[in-house]
Amino acid sequence: MKTRYDKSTDSLYVELRPMPSHRTIEIEEDVMLDLGEDGKPVGYDIQHASTKQDFIARLILEGEPAAAAE
Repeated sequence: MKTRYDKSTDSLYVELRPMPSHRTIEIEEDVMLDLGEDGKPVGYDIQHASTKQDFIARLILEGEPAAAAE
């Protein structure tokens, strides 16, 4: 798992797998999930990351949040 945080926009990208995104879905407000061609998660784009601490903690501690399952 790799992360990139942009302080100027308060956005966090969490890369789960190093591959291109095939499609993106919104799983909750300000949280986008990138899916690979195989339909499995590739990464999360989290806007206003400083307000999404619970989501980020679940992602780090539990792996993929339940909301990511589609």
